[in-house]
Amino acid sequence: MRAERRRLDAVVALLGLAVLVACALVVRDGTVGPAELAVFRAINELPGALSAPMQGAQLLGVLAVGPVAAAVAAALRRWRLALACLLVTAEKLLAERIVWQAVSRSRPGTSIPDAIVRGDTATAGASFVSGHVVLVAGLAWVVTPYLRGRWRLVPWAVVLLVAFARLYLGAHAPLDVLGGLALGMVVGGVANLVVGIEPRRDLARKDPPR
Repeated sequence: MRAERRRLDAVVALLGLAVLVACALVVRDGTVGPAELAVFRAINELPGALSAPMQGAQLLGVLAVGPVAAAVAAALRRWRLALACLLVTAEKLLAERIVWQAVSRSRPGTSIPDAIVRGDTATAGASFVSGHVVLVAGLAWVVTPYLRGRWRLVPWAVVLLVAFARLYLGAHAPLDVLGGLALGMVVGGVANLVVGIEPRRDLARKDPPR
């Protein structure tokens, strides 16, 4: 059966681009506004007992997760999903660098007074957007159509966990994470449009109407 290409993916990619641009316009001067700062402090100043779990949770957003997801999809013979996961990984690497060239904002360790930076979290380099969140959001978008029922919530729980961890550890400010989520929707939507989504096998196996 032919792969499906959904209008929804185009809509989500465009909406993600709009949110990304809106976030970029706010952070382009490199500062962190009062409302954003309040959200950052509410999460960043939570008890230190969360440090070790959150350092582990953020690993769900490292670059290797994309190829690992592709390998799992290939093992399940979901070839289009495997290609989509690899495409999301490649898009993420390209897109985040384009954003970094257009918008410059330092990490909380240098841009927010008294920010708590935990573990080996970087204090230098570009903060907008969060590459971890870009990757997991893009992967969540391409994986979700292949899941059923409550399993569809699992990828998005991972996105929220990684976003929370990056704020808590002092790696990013809230709009860095929101911009990363938006860019993830762009790369995920584009990946689905390019590769297509395989039809559900339970529907494909049904006898045709007589």
